[in-house]
Amino acid sequence: MNQSKNENFIVLLVSLVCICLMAEGMFQNWEFWVPPLILIGTISLWGIVLSEKVEFAVRKVYDLLYVMLVVFFYSIHSASLFDIAIVMTLVMVAFSLFDHIYMLNLLLAEYVVIMVVQFILATREQDMQLDAVELSRIMLHMVIVALVYSVCVRTISDRMEKEEADRYNQKRVETFDADMEDFLSNISHELRTPVNVVNGMSDFLIRRNAGAEAYSIKDAGIRLAYQIEDIQDYTECKRKSVLLEEGDYLSTSLINDVVTSFRFLDDSSCLELVVDLDPSVPTKLKGDIRKLQKIFRHLLENAVKFTERGGIYVKMYAESAEYGVNLCIEMTDTGIGMTTQDIEAVAESMYQVNKKRNRNSGGIGLGLFIVYGFTHRMGGFVKIVSEKNNGTTVRVTIPQKVADASPCIALSGKFEGNILFHVRSDKYKVPKARDFYRNMATNLAMGIHVPLYSAETIKEIERFREKMDVTHIFMGQDEYEEHSEYFDSLCEGDIVVAVSAYPGFRPNPGSKVMIMPKPLYAYPVIKILNEGIMAGVNGLSYAGVKPVLRGVRALVVDDEPMNLVVARSLFSNYEMITDTAASGREAIQKFRTGEYDIVFMDHMMPEMDGVEAMKQIKQAAIEAGREIKVIALTANVVSGAREMFKKEGFDGFIAKPIHSADFERVMLRLLPESGTEMGGAGV
Repeated sequence: MNQSKNENFIVLLVSLVCICLMAEGMFQNWEFWVPPLILIGTISLWGIVLSEKVEFAVRKVYDLLYVMLVVFFYSIHSASLFDIAIVMTLVMVAFSLFDHIYMLNLLLAEYVVIMVVQFILATREQDMQLDAVELSRIMLHMVIVALVYSVCVRTISDRMEKEEADRYNQKRVETFDADMEDFLSNISHELRTPVNVVNGMSDFLIRRNAGAEAYSIKDAGIRLAYQIEDIQDYTECKRKSVLLEEGDYLSTSLINDVVTSFRFLDDSSCLELVVDLDPSVPTKLKGDIRKLQKIFRHLLENAVKFTERGGIYVKMYAESAEYGVNLCIEMTDTGIGMTTQDIEAVAESMYQVNKKRNRNSGGIGLGLFIVYGFTHRMGGFVKIVSEKNNGTTVRVTIPQKVADASPCIALSGKFEGNILFHVRSDKYKVPKARDFYRNMATNLAMGIHVPLYSAETIKEIERFREKMDVTHIFMGQDEYEEHSEYFDSLCEGDIVVAVSAYPGFRPNPGSKVMIMPKPLYAYPVIKILNEGIMAGVNGLSYAGVKPVLRGVRALVVDDEPMNLVVARSLFSNYEMITDTAASGREAIQKFRTGEYDIVFMDHMMPEMDGVEAMKQIKQAAIEAGREIKVIALTANVVSGAREMFKKEGFDGFIAKPIHSADFERVMLRLLPESGTEMGGAGV
């Protein structure tokens, strides 16, 4: 029982005792003015307890003093001599719930005083005679009161010792957890530097056509980098120290991450991934896109990890709210599913739904805990709906502000024509995978207001062509390969045929069929509807902006020689003029004697760290009447790092290993005069 319940129990018990005492006082014709006072005192006792306006410590003292006064009034009457022990033991047991030994000491002292008063009254009053039997009863009562007092004191002492031991053990556990979290955070930070070098050098080897081994090294490095980052995120979620870094972002960029992540994860290409993006989602939202990207990645990794057959259905939509929108992300798979106990335990810590399966699939079991931590920190919630052996749906809802309310996907003009969706339902071993495609196609057609019809066979296609003007046919790779000559012939006319195919697929020589790389999602479909056959000429990749950095003079500062090699290799792709420095002091000296447009500064360096070096370079630039941009280049990617570097005076922040998208985004913001060209990473 907690202290509040204990107090209510004691007050209730005291009230019952007071009622009994008032009744006995009236039967015994004791002082007429005392029962009303007891009644008023009992009512005031309840008023103080229920109002809770008086501090708990003060209320406890008031309870004790009131009870002691009532017990004293009752006990000083000679008729109560043999009942005093019963009342006192009852009061001692009740007040022992407060765990204060001084209260028992006061009650025992009162009992001694009352017994002394009773013996004095017995010797003065002639009509009160105590024989040997009565004296023995009184002695027995005194012994009982003493024993009850001793037991209550011992019980309180044991409880206090247990609570102290529990507090000590809890403190040890918390200290151990904190030390372990510090260790994980530190070791993950230390591991990032060599991992960054491995990833950077693997890119360098890939650009030199080193072979498949270089791709294997890069894949392993990326997986390890993700797991190191997960450890850092896990420690922040455990400590509830997650900091948000909000900014404007394109909602379609989240879907781009899902597509590219799946291509990296699904090596066997045995799963169908269907991405259903509601066209009405605002084009630009405001929030922490890095946290959202990690939520997406963990949901996708878990879906792939626990799904052997069928597919994965990703749905993203937005619900209007006063503050903007609730961004809803749903990840549905056809995997092994979860029990009710699994769902209850999954958010607690490093719980793994199926440890044996998980060991075979990789991962360190932190994903869903990080999803819960990030989502709750952003003011959202997570809901899991699952059935054992029948798949799982994880729905994440996160409030976001709206920066641009226009639809993220829209037709460039009024669409004229009819669209056929040709997918054979009998080819899917798991019926849910077929439903995923149908739901995506239907939702997209409704969202952009175009007519869409399903045709499972060639006969149905011909029937639709006879009845209406069919302008577009979308299909899967199997459907095309089964009747490739037929669809190649349709392309010779006015019909646009698009095939969603696995990487490496090639249509028949001379075919005008357009290829949409799997997984299928809205962007290539909209591009084809907007541009028709020209979409194949322009390429089916996300429209990105690549900065033109030819001739930009950069100074890269890092105490790790291999990081300098990696940076020089990356910047050479943009035709930048790159110089390097191995320390802060060398960087300052080179800046004073050289000409640079931008400086990339490592954070953690011996002798002089990156912050001090940056400040001295900026001061040197002011003295020379020059302008310089300094970007923090660091493996310190904990929450709040970006804000911390901005506060220190850095103009930008790029986490290591350097991702081309992050690098290009920062360069476009800091050096807009360098110009841009269409490009970017295709998806």
